[in-house]
Amino acid sequence: MQVQENISLKPYNTFGIDASARYFGAFSSAGMLTELMTQAKAAASAKLPMMILGGGSNILLTKDYDGLILKNNLKGIEKIDEDAESVYIKAGAGEGWHALVLHCIKNNWAGLENLSLIPGCVGASPMQNIGAYGVEVKDVFHQLTAFHLQEKCNYTFSLKDCDFGYRESVFKHKYKDQFAILSVTYRLKKTPVLNTSYGAIEAELEKMGVKELSIGAISKAVVNIRSSKLPDPKEIGNAGSFFKNPLITKEKFLSLREKYPDIPGYENADGLVKLAAGWLIEQCGPTYNVSWKGYRHGDAGVHANQALVLVNYGNASGVDIYNLSEDILRSVSEKFNVRLEREVNIV
Repeated sequence: MQVQENISLKPYNTFGIDASARYFGAFSSAGMLTELMTQAKAAASAKLPMMILGGGSNILLTKDYDGLILKNNLKGIEKIDEDAESVYIKAGAGEGWHALVLHCIKNNWAGLENLSLIPGCVGASPMQNIGAYGVEVKDVFHQLTAFHLQEKCNYTFSLKDCDFGYRESVFKHKYKDQFAILSVTYRLKKTPVLNTSYGAIEAELEKMGVKELSIGAISKAVVNIRSSKLPDPKEIGNAGSFFKNPLITKEKFLSLREKYPDIPGYENADGLVKLAAGWLIEQCGPTYNVSWKGYRHGDAGVHANQALVLVNYGNASGVDIYNLSEDILRSVSEKFNVRLEREVNIV
């Protein structure tokens, strides 16, 4: 358990960006975390910035990190409580997300199946309020334990405390870089409430020839769909969906639909309309009459099957990827007067 210096972060981010950390350490307990922080403080001549790193699947490194990277390796999955309807499953923040999903499906604990194959670790799930195919983490979240990096003590956060929004939580803004999430507890159902209404799940289930619906079948359908659309980071560097789906007023949506009759939109509970960022990006390539899909400049590009996914074909820098994202944001803004936001954290 020693702090290392000048460590390459290429193995620790799914974009495969070759940036380095001035100091780096991995922890599997709160005690180890405190010790690593103490070591780095003793080694540095000035106050160090710190960043907690999980699976590295939602960051874009645009430069070397002149501070301390703390790799979260906290593991473990256990059932800690249950009642007539629910089970409460606690997982270490460094546990792989999809491994948790599969563990729950194996035990017939329902609620996470629509979130299958999302890359990253458990700790990122409440931070990002990850979501897919009609389900978000807030729908199954119970509480989490987090370590305050300055006060060096643990806090418990409830559903309300996390202030979840669309790919948002207090850990992305109000408490950014102040906490290390140690564990997350989910409330899952003993009797499944199956959700197949979103996206292509029903069509995929039919294609699979599923006769008896189950959480396992839904998970497999989601895995099939995601695998067909999204590149494997082990083969092509990427961080999944790079952009959020924008929310606009209903009035603005109706105005856009007059000009673009095919524009998809989904009204939410707040009366806002969620647009499909991928569709917007497809409509405004470099010359406005071609899609960004499949576009490539050097080793930075847009995936051929999914316009939301930016990729590193080998030796792109973080700045190359960032500049490409800027070009995409600008083109969407100019054509639709809609501002896209990045889902990926820029470092």
